Amino acid sequence: MDPVHRRLGRRTRFWAGAVTAALALSVTAVGQASAADVNNARNPGFEAGLSNWSCSANSGTTVSSPVHGGAAALRATPAGQDNARCSQTVKVRPDSEYSLSAWVQGGYAYLGVTGTGTTDVSTWTPDSAAWKQLSTAFRTGSSTTSVTVYTHGWYGQAAYHVDDVSVFGPDGGGGGDPDPTVPATPAGLNVTGTTSSSVSLSWNAVSGATGYSIYRDGTKVTAVTGTTATVTGLAPDTSYGFQVTATNAAGESARSATVTGRTAESGGGGGDLPRHAVTGYWQNFDNGATVQTIADVPSHYDIIAVAFADATATPGAVTFNLDSAGLGGYTVEQFRADVRAKQAAGKKVIISVGGELGTVRVNDPASATAFANSVYSLMQTYGFDGVDIDLENGLDATYMTQALRELSAKAGPSMILTMAPQTIDMQSPSNSYFRTALNVKDILTVVNMQYYNSGTMLGCDGKVYAQGTIDFLTALACIQLENGLDPSQVGLGLPASTRAAGGGYVAPSVVTAALDCLTRGTGCGSFQPPRTYPSLRGAMTWSTNWDAASGNAWSNVVGPHVDALP
Repeated sequence: MDPVHRRLGRRTRFWAGAVTAALALSVTAVGQASAADVNNARNPGFEAGLSNWSCSANSGTTVSSPVHGGAAALRATPAGQDNARCSQTVKVRPDSEYSLSAWVQGGYAYLGVTGTGTTDVSTWTPDSAAWKQLSTAFRTGSSTTSVTVYTHGWYGQAAYHVDDVSVFGPDGGGGGDPDPTVPATPAGLNVTGTTSSSVSLSWNAVSGATGYSIYRDGTKVTAVTGTTATVTGLAPDTSYGFQVTATNAAGESARSATVTGRTAESGGGGGDLPRHAVTGYWQNFDNGATVQTIADVPSHYDIIAVAFADATATPGAVTFNLDSAGLGGYTVEQFRADVRAKQAAGKKVIISVGGELGTVRVNDPASATAFANSVYSLMQTYGFDGVDIDLENGLDATYMTQALRELSAKAGPSMILTMAPQTIDMQSPSNSYFRTALNVKDILTVVNMQYYNSGTMLGCDGKVYAQGTIDFLTALACIQLENGLDPSQVGLGLPASTRAAGGGYVAPSVVTAALDCLTRGTGCGSFQPPRTYPSLRGAMTWSTNWDAASGNAWSNVVGPHVDALP
């Protein structure tokens, strides 16, 4: 997490490059079609195989699962220098408005049109674990009678799926899909997770639906385009009734059967941790920052993450070796006594697993159990309150979830569980780190994403932001806040000084401004969050040692500000 223990990797540089390339794509709002309009695409749902479609390098095929509607969908796989482009020539009318849309799932997916005679347009998404609708619009030129509609993926990325393509507008003589009808009532509504202030839902896709509305106790509370949603702002330990409807241009379906979701009790993972908290990493090594004992860590830090546990010869298992020599003779006895003293003062001390050079691998049932058993042993030996997951070299969501569940069963509900993913790990809920956080959100204390050493990244509005700015902090936090994590489980991770990271440092005043923007809606940059999140957990820094080397300038500003959040 510091210059010695973190380096900008190849995958981050690729992501920044991909984002830069994507900036050339134009995204246009979808216009309203008239009642006489039709879908001019042929075989739009791939029910007739690849009829009317042409895919580069034989990259496309039809599959029976996953599908958005009907019995088939397109699966296209980029390989080598081929981006798996599939296209169709569509007949259109001159001087006419058309809306272009398609449902996509999987890896990078692009949707666009060329040959419009005016402005060719396109849109894209980096990935989508569930079906997601891409939409844009275009106008044909005065002599345009056909256009080329296309989809493609991205070089070296995963296969993508496409279904229910629509080129909706005046009949060009080549389509023929009927006007949309009101979709059927969604089935399969169920509760997939809860926190003390939110309930997550999922349901089955409805053919012909372009969106879904969610009702809580009879009142519409949100609308989404996919088949999952998280309803936030709920009271702890309270039951709510939820229904969902399907919508499209023709109207809204009847409401589904009601399911009941009960929020968790207040507090959740983290026991008696304050509503807002500051996390600081304490270095069990000397890399030029101020050498500290645990007792030296300022009182502004509510959670102290001891960096790091070490891997053992047993896959998944970890141990902790205090660097007594590197820390000026700091003994294990003193360390344990300092941990107890911090806890007596209301602080939490946890063991962090990972770091840039960490080699812990949890990728099967045996290693998951070994991880849980070894971390619990460290908690008993040193008095740690929990664990921090800072694995920067790969994380298996299935088995890390198993490991954390097993650990929680041993440690009990007061266990602190934090995570410190890199920015790229939290760009989408389909990423392994994000999936793990969502899998364990009922026992999760906070995700302190590292907003540094990352280059440019996408915000929740689809725009690209550069590290070292307030917009980078707020727009990337918004991805987590709007995709399933409770605000109390989101923190902002920043370096304590310019020496603490290779890039991404911002002044403490920028950190506090970002906190105000997210919790109060004040002090924002150009990015404006869609709502405020008063229960946002707080902030994190790498490290308490680098903070001390700068006269505790970071914690002296950020600490009191976090304490005063609403």
